Amino acid sequence: MAPAPGHLGRGPGSHAVLFYYDVAELAGQVSDYALAAIRERGMAIVIATPAHRHMIADRLVQAGLDLAAARANGSYLPLDARETMRRFMADDWPSPASFWQAVSPMVARATETGRPVHVFGEMVSLLWDAGLVNAAIEVEAMWNELGAQYPFSLLCAYPAGSPAGDHHQDALAEVCRVHSAVLGAAPDLGAVPGPGQPGRG
Repeated sequence: MAPAPGHLGRGPGSHAVLFYYDVAELAGQVSDYALAAIRERGMAIVIATPAHRHMIADRLVQAGLDLAAARANGSYLPLDARETMRRFMADDWPSPASFWQAVSPMVARATETGRPVHVFGEMVSLLWDAGLVNAAIEVEAMWNELGAQYPFSLLCAYPAGSPAGDHHQDALAEVCRVHSAVLGAAPDLGAVPGPGQPGRG
């Protein structure tokens, strides 16, 4: 069972990973995470697939958010994961300079107010599912570099079935290592916890 939304790291510099079994669970966790920033007059950036963006948007509306107003005033910014990823991927590998150019301007603008900025991204999940496991880990590291420059909170997510298999054990351990919190039940995680959290929620 996934931990309650309150267990998500939300402070500046936090970088959590959620392993989920159900997309409804994902939508619920991400919408709560986004609302936490928006309700404090901050900003939520959601970089996800169209289907997941739609589900997250539905949850936000159900929670009482005026989605059109939030988008208009800049407190909610939904982006397409594949389109964003295409801006920094070259020959199946992420370019650090292109990643910085694609992602840092919006993060820099969002953090200028000094209010909470919560970013959700599943580009790493798309890379992992495409078999580009090392590229996914590299993008995670790039996010950490960006987080060292700007005060925002980041949540990544992987379907729990994606990282399974003995041949992915080392990579899965590395994914957990580069995050400040590991949420949900990572498959075959064993005794490899995140730095500040138990591996199984």
